[in-house]
Amino acid sequence: MRSDRFSTLLKSNLGFAIPIIVVLVVLVFGGIGMYLVEYKQQGANITKLGEAIWWAVETVTTVGYGDYYPVTFVGRLIAVVVMFSGIGVVVALLGMLSQRRLQHVESMFKSKINGRTRHLGDETKTVIRDKIEGIENLTEQEFDGLMVMMKSLRLTLLEESKNLYKCPKCGNDYHRKPKFCGNCGLALM
Repeated sequence: MRSDRFSTLLKSNLGFAIPIIVVLVVLVFGGIGMYLVEYKQQGANITKLGEAIWWAVETVTTVGYGDYYPVTFVGRLIAVVVMFSGIGVVVALLGMLSQRRLQHVESMFKSKINGRTRHLGDETKTVIRDKIEGIENLTEQEFDGLMVMMKSLRLTLLEESKNLYKCPKCGNDYHRKPKFCGNCGLALM
């Protein structure tokens, strides 16, 4: 039961799991690599595996207290890899969080707009239907108003359907044709 929930959680958040796994691999291999390169060197301050892992953690997180640092050329190369992987993972995670938040806000905005448009259209249709049912009791002015309402509703519905552009890649809808899709980045012009 718990493994099913864990696998579902992992599948739904695979984009976040991969960078975290990469960080763990970099921490372990960077720490072990640094330990193996540095522990016997003259003047080295990374002489224990725990110190090397701690150095990897503070380097990946870009804290870098300066209490542990490599003294060999190979150790410094390992440090460069660990530093860039830390920066890359942070950027990747922030990008995914931003994209997820943007999609959430966009879907909320779309549902509000679609719901409001659908609600106004349904209201207008109901008013028109009620007036048509009692058409024999309408005055000339009420009948003219009914015709104006019907024409206005028809034009609105035609305009909505005519000016709708869809991204061929992701299916995102636009009322004006943009140069690029805001969702997937595809060039639309």
